Amino acid sequence: MPLLDAIPRIRGVRGRPRHRTGRLFTDRGYDYDKYRRLLRARGITPKFARKGATHGSGLGKTRWVVERTFVRLHQFKRLRIRYEIRADLRLGLLQLACNIICSRRLRTSF
Repeated sequence: MPLLDAIPRIRGVRGRPRHRTGRLFTDRGYDYDKYRRLLRARGITPKFARKGATHGSGLGKTRWVVERTFVRLHQFKRLRIRYEIRADLRLGLLQLACNIICSRRLRTSF
């Protein structure tokens, strides 16, 4: 699992920093015994939302945060399809879109 290997050391309490997380929360798409075994072999407690179970476990209270963010950013056509070749121009447009989204959210919350 290369993604887990790429997790940097976790800073926090004094002493030797932890290299791995103790628990991993995921959605139902990863609810397979293969992934559970791999995580347990690494000393990580898997907290997967079970397929076919209701949402009473507490997992999924804040759902689809990343997907919802992508949907909001894709409202701006220029960001949906990458027209800019230079990365700094794309980053500027991305920051502008984030500012517009945040200002809209703040305007509706008050």
